[in-house]
Amino acid sequence: MSTEHDFDFFMGRWNVHGRRLRERLADCDEWVEITAVAEAWPLLGGLGNVDTFETDFDGGFHGASIRFFHPESETWSIYWADSRASGPLLPPVIGGFENGVGVFTADDTWDGVPIICRYTWSRVETASPRWEQAFSTDGGETWETNWINDFTRI
Repeated sequence: MSTEHDFDFFMGRWNVHGRRLRERLADCDEWVEITAVAEAWPLLGGLGNVDTFETDFDGGFHGASIRFFHPESETWSIYWADSRASGPLLPPVIGGFENGVGVFTADDTWDGVPIICRYTWSRVETASPRWEQAFSTDGGETWETNWINDFTRI
């Protein structure tokens, strides 16, 4: 069961060590390293939160996640935007936490291919939480994890 306190662990400043597949949905197994700084803070009395993400990776970019908790459905909607995008916020991934793991999904497209995008938050009760992004092109039967970020508090 999710609550408005699910992301309390993430409030504050973080060093980010990440790795991302060089190419997504291309049978690529080459990972590239990413370093970044993230900072998160609450909104709306805890019913939401924002985090920023700044990196020199791929020419440098700034990103932000905005999360909103829906008390009636006990789910979160997570929106992402970054300085590389030319359009509005990406469609939100929606989901929640169970047994300390948060899973959030949305229908989307990647290079014109319909996908399900999944974010997974794990290790949230440790000093180094982890976020992962994965895509599925077969309705969730199989997943390609393409981005992993490990966080350590600054």
